[in-house]
Amino acid sequence: MSAYVIAGYASIFGVKDLAGDIVEKGAFAQSLLRLPARSIRMLYQHDSKKPIGEWLQVVEDEIGLWVEGVLDDHAPEAKLARALIQSAQMDGLSIGFRALDFTSIRGGGRNLKSIDLREISLVGFPMQQRARLRVRHHQAAQELAA
Repeated sequence: MSAYVIAGYASIFGVKDLAGDIVEKGAFAQSLLRLPARSIRMLYQHDSKKPIGEWLQVVEDEIGLWVEGVLDDHAPEAKLARALIQSAQMDGLSIGFRALDFTSIRGGGRNLKSIDLREISLVGFPMQQRARLRVRHHQAAQELAA
């Protein structure tokens, strides 16, 4: 069986999203210490009833929250997501979170200093417009499990 591996930035530091929120560098640190990548849910359009795969790597780097994962060949929504990605109709990533520490921004929005990361979704329209995915490669599923 062949795996469909995706990667990209689920969040970019210092960039205002469409709600006016800005994620600060280090905001994910507590969550990432507490949660292994595989326990962070990969969802279709933030729907908790539609898990579509597994995140294999979730790390903060200088740019933002970098993720790599594999779509589940058996989930119907994963098959749909794969088709939408292949036809260039879906390339967004979006985080589901609870803000733990933040300051309000005059005029709306928040500077997010600490985030409880709940899930990372594949979406058609990400709130943070630079949060995009790309296809890494097709890889045999048994190689990914190693």
